Amino acid sequence: MDKDTLTQIEELLTEVQEDIDDPDTSYKLRTARQLLSIRKQRNKALDEATDEAISDEKILENLRELGYR
Repeated sequence: MDKDTLTQIEELLTEVQEDIDDPDTSYKLRTARQLLSIRKQRNKALDEATDEAISDEKILENLRELGYR
């Protein structure tokens, strides 16, 4: 299964947060996870806008090869 980088980071932060007893550290980890969630939503919206704006499949394929999903 192929996971994107933001998903992997979020999973790692979740695992660490579960092992932490310090409330301040847990708060910081939870905040970092929320920021990642926002970034994922923005990336998805950008991907959708790009797909709608670019109708040439060859250009889309080239962008995906460069890491733009």
